[in-house]
Amino acid sequence: MAPPQGQMRPGRQLAVLGLIFVVLYLMVFFSGGASGGLKDRLEPRLGLDLIGGTRLTLEATNSIDGKPPTAENLEEARQIIENRVNAYGVAEAEVVTEGNRNIVISLPGENRDLTDVGSAAELRFRKVLKAADGTGAVAPPAATPAPVPSGSASPKPSGSASPKPSGSAPAGATASPSAGGQGGGAAAPSASASPPASPSAAAPSPSASAEPVPQGIEDQRKAVQQKVGAAAWQAASGLQAPADLTTDPSLGATLKPFGTLSPAEVAVLPAEMQFNVPTIGCAQLDQRPAASIKDEKQKAVACEDGTQKYLLDVAKVLGTDVGDANAVLDQTSSWVVSLDFKGKGQEKWTGLTREAFTNEGQACDQTALGQDGKCRVAVVLDNKVVSSPEIQGVLTGDSQITGSFDNKAASALASQLRYGALPVTFEPQEQVNVTATLGASHLRAGLLAAGIGMLLVIIYSFFYYRLLGSVIFLSLVLSALLVFGALVVLGRQIGFTLTLAGIAGMIVSLGVAADSFVIYFERLKDEIREGRSPRSAVPRAWIRARRTIISANAITLMSAVVLYVVSVGAVKGFAFALGLATVLDLVVVFLFRHPIMTMFARTRAFLSPRVSGLGRALPARTTEQATRTSRVKEA
Repeated sequence: MAPPQGQMRPGRQLAVLGLIFVVLYLMVFFSGGASGGLKDRLEPRLGLDLIGGTRLTLEATNSIDGKPPTAENLEEARQIIENRVNAYGVAEAEVVTEGNRNIVISLPGENRDLTDVGSAAELRFRKVLKAADGTGAVAPPAATPAPVPSGSASPKPSGSASPKPSGSAPAGATASPSAGGQGGGAAAPSASASPPASPSAAAPSPSASAEPVPQGIEDQRKAVQQKVGAAAWQAASGLQAPADLTTDPSLGATLKPFGTLSPAEVAVLPAEMQFNVPTIGCAQLDQRPAASIKDEKQKAVACEDGTQKYLLDVAKVLGTDVGDANAVLDQTSSWVVSLDFKGKGQEKWTGLTREAFTNEGQACDQTALGQDGKCRVAVVLDNKVVSSPEIQGVLTGDSQITGSFDNKAASALASQLRYGALPVTFEPQEQVNVTATLGASHLRAGLLAAGIGMLLVIIYSFFYYRLLGSVIFLSLVLSALLVFGALVVLGRQIGFTLTLAGIAGMIVSLGVAADSFVIYFERLKDEIREGRSPRSAVPRAWIRARRTIISANAITLMSAVVLYVVSVGAVKGFAFALGLATVLDLVVVFLFRHPIMTMFARTRAFLSPRVSGLGRALPARTTEQATRTSRVKEA
C-alpha cells in the first residue's frame, strides 16, 4: 500500500535538486580554469571534430623482438611525443594511446604538419667539448669564477655529492660498480678559456665550412643570412670561440639579430655558430624541431637545464646500445642510475669513457671539465641534454650515474635511458585536417539534431499527455542544464572533450529519458483505470514504476560502462556521454519528476480529464463503476 499523502514532502527533494544546481554552476563560474568573459566560462571543452584542427595516427611498426611494444614502452613514447606536440604551443593538444600499437595525436585549431613528431626519440651519448652560458644575454655582466662542488673519487660511491652551484654543470658521474665517484664540476665562463673574437676575424671556421650541407639546408641558411644581415652573418662566421661581449659591447649589437631567430631557423645554422654566438640562447635551442641533431656523425649543440650550452662531439654510443637502465640504491643508500650495455654497445661505451677519461681524440677544453679535471659525457635525448656526468675511469662493465638524485629524478633519468634502448618506430597511418568551417558545421548539425529530437519529444508529450507534458518538458530542460554544467566542469577537471560522438550519445539518452516518462505515466493510467482517484494513484504508480525505471536505466548505464572500457577514440566519448546523461536523468527522475507529480496531484487542474491528459483513463473508470452499480441493482 502507498503511504498517505501527508508523508510525502516534495519540497525536500526539490531543495536537494536546487542545491545540486547551485554547487554545479558555482563550479562552472569559479572553479579552476574559469576565466575570461561569460561566454568563455560557459564554453565546454570541444573536440577536434567540432572546432577543427589536425589528427594524426601513428602505428608502432616494430620493437626490438619484433613484437608489439609493451604498454610501458608505448606510454614512454607517448610522453615524449606529447612534449614535442606541446612545443607547438597549441592549447589542449591531445596525445593518447589507442590499442597496443597506435598513438593518436589531435591538435584542435590551426591545421599543422605533424609528420615530424612521430620520428623515433633519438638518444645519443656525446662527449662535451666546450661549455658556455646559454641564457642568450646580449651584454652579460662580467664573469666571476663559479664555486666548485666538493667531490669524491673513492672506490665506492660516497653518495655525498654536493648541490650543484649556480652556473655549474650538473653534478653526476659514471663509474663501474667498483669505481664510483661524484662529478659534475663547474663550467668556467667561456671568456676565461678563449680570447674574444671580433667581427674582423678570419673566414668561417674550418669545421663549419667542411660540414656537408644538404641543398635544402643550404637554401634555408641563405634565408637566415638575409634575415640577420650581412654584418651579423660575417661576424658570427668569424668567431672561433664563444664571444665575450663584456670586452666588445659593439659585437653584442651586431649579433643581436640572432636572438630573434625562430628555433627552426637556429636549427639550420652550423653547430659552431650556434655555440659561439652568445645571443643564441637555450630558449631557442631547446625548441628546435624534432630530430634537429639526429645525425650522430655531426657535432651538435644542446643545452642542460636551460642555462648551460654545450658543444658536443659526434655520438660514439647510441640509445640502441643500452640494454637496460634502472634507478637503484647504492651501498650508501644514495639513488644512482645503473646502466647495462649490450653486445658491441659495451665496447663503444668503454671506448668513449677511455677517450673522455684520458681526453684523447677531439679534446675537451677547460670549460667542459668536471670537478676532478676529467671530461664529461652528455646524455642527449632529442634536442636536450638530460645529464652530463663526469667520467671517473675507463668503464669496462656495467656503469652507474651518480649525483644528487632522489628517487623521482633517478627514475626519470632511467626511464629516458631505457627508452633509447627500446626504440619504437612509428609509421604515420593517417593525417586528417579538419577545417574550422567543417568543425563548426558538425557542431551546428549536432546541436540541431539534439534540438529536433527534444522538440519532437515535447510535441508528442503535450499532444498525448497535455498537462503532464509540462512535467516532461521541465524534466528535459533540467536534465540538459545538468548535463551542460557537468560537461563544462569535467572538461576543466579531468579533460573530458565533447565530440560529435558525445553529442550522439546525449541524443540517444533522450530516448532513455522518454521511456521513463512513458513507464511512469502509463502506470498512473493503470492505477486510475483500477478505480483509484488521481491523488491516490500518483504514489502507487510511482512505487510500481520506480523499479522498472531503475532497471531500464541501469541496463543502459551498464552498456555505456562496458562500451567505455572496451572501446577507444570517439566511441569512448559516445559511451561516456551516454552514461553521464543516463545518471543525470535518474537524478531528475527522483528529485524532480516524482515530487512535481505529487504537487500536481493536489491541484484541481490535475483532476480535470481534459487538462491533466488522463481523460482516456477517467471515462473508462467511470463507465466501469456505472456497470458495477447497475449489476448491483439488478441483483
